[in-house]
Amino acid sequence: MCTPLCTPFSWQRRRLLLTLAGSAVLVAGCGRKADAAAQPEAFDATTACSLDGMLLADYAGPKAQIFYAGEARPHWFCDTVELFHALLRPEQLRPVRAAFVQDMARADWERPRGHWFDATTGIYVAGSRRHGSMGPTLASFRAQPDAAAFAARHGGKLLRYVEVTPELADLSGGAMHDSRM
Repeated sequence: MCTPLCTPFSWQRRRLLLTLAGSAVLVAGCGRKADAAAQPEAFDATTACSLDGMLLADYAGPKAQIFYAGEARPHWFCDTVELFHALLRPEQLRPVRAAFVQDMARADWERPRGHWFDATTGIYVAGSRRHGSMGPTLASFRAQPDAAAFAARHGGKLLRYVEVTPELADLSGGAMHDSRM
């Protein structure tokens, strides 16, 4: 019998599912265990965003990856706003094994590489003056003091993962900020 986690999701239920996945209580479907725990992968010069085909290496700001149930390879996102859009919008609903973002206290903002961590444990800065590939972004940090230092320098409000709302994951107008299009 299916649990409430297997029925159509509100964004709060979807967030709970991802939180459970990040906590190694992986839920891939009704009565089934998920695949083995996913590990973050590195991207290269040819890695494209799953939503819009943009090359991750060509853009500044934090990147993200989602491992969906039943798939061995991650789906890449050139911006954390896209990650949250995929996780919080009803039309994007898919069972998630894990999601990773970059620690921007360690990664170079202009050419971010590595420094991946579980997205559900992060602290995010919304509304800063720093932009990612889609314009305004949610800067991702593993530790609260690093996020606070970033916000003091660049503005913005600190949010825990569970405080990010669908309104903050708005993709409209992202192309207006892309000077390479």
